Amino acid sequence: MELEGGGTRLPAEGERPKQPLLVLVGPTAAGKTALSVSIAKAWNAEIISGDSMQVYRGMDIGTAKIKEDEREGVPHHLIDIRDPEEAYSAADFQAEAGRAIQEIAGRGKLPFVVGGTGLYIESLCYNYQFADRGSDEAFRAEQEAFAEAHGPEALHAKLAEIDPRAAQRLHANDIRRVIRALEVYHTTGQTFSEQQEGQRKVSPYELVIIGLTMDRAELYRRIELRIDDMLQEGLVEEVRQLLERDLPPNAVPMQALGYKEIARYLRGECSYEAAVELLKRDTRHFAKRQLSWFRHMQDIQWIDAGENFRNKMQAIHGILAGKFQDHLEYTSNQSFLDGGSGQ
Repeated sequence: MELEGGGTRLPAEGERPKQPLLVLVGPTAAGKTALSVSIAKAWNAEIISGDSMQVYRGMDIGTAKIKEDEREGVPHHLIDIRDPEEAYSAADFQAEAGRAIQEIAGRGKLPFVVGGTGLYIESLCYNYQFADRGSDEAFRAEQEAFAEAHGPEALHAKLAEIDPRAAQRLHANDIRRVIRALEVYHTTGQTFSEQQEGQRKVSPYELVIIGLTMDRAELYRRIELRIDDMLQEGLVEEVRQLLERDLPPNAVPMQALGYKEIARYLRGECSYEAAVELLKRDTRHFAKRQLSWFRHMQDIQWIDAGENFRNKMQAIHGILAGKFQDHLEYTSNQSFLDGGSGQ
């Protein structure tokens, strides 16, 4: 248990020690996936995906979902657990990730959350209380019709009027979450941002959050290379297959980054070149919003993702050894620290 000014203390008699939880966050294309596998192997961990899109089956290329052979035997959880037609929320993630944490700990392993969906991860780390706000299907349908008639920017402007902070965090094209934020205010009279600020930021876990950051120009270069790779791997065909399922307009793939842009091309609304440029621009904006979210979170210890593999692993080992050494047996494998695994 952490003391003011650093250090730890043993739990008092009758006080249950907190469950250790490791979290790795950062913007898209910062290198979380490859690094997380090496950390998991070095620290006897199992990985829980903290990505709101990787829960969906059939959305593999556009979400940069880790392939089976890339997992190197490390168990991964909360991947491919929903069909694209199904809804999935931060409250769903919090409940399912909480169960996974207990199951992983029960096997004597370190639970390790990896991802870039800020609300999901923050709600888990600090046990956010999701009020039973209810829903208003008629209101939701009304907002969907408004967005279709006037465009997503007009819908986003409605949110900016009542909750500018939420509007700043949400892209106009993220219609589903914009409508959800509007619905929260409609059903409760309280903005989404006010509800977030009212959460008590005390973690039920012995928590270590590591954040990856890097030079902005280098991050944007990586983003462009990743999108080029996705296109070569068959992103257009993946989106085409989802469109053939005749999903409703408000389904997740129709609004998800990497899918909505290519869907516009496949529907004949823009050229292939314009869709790719739009995807690259939207992904840069998304990475910027991710970094903004994480920089407002507490407890994050930042690591330069541009460092070489050995330096990153040594820095992370130093952080974890000081926090978790009393809880877990460190699996010392020098090849990880020496860069034997690589990225």
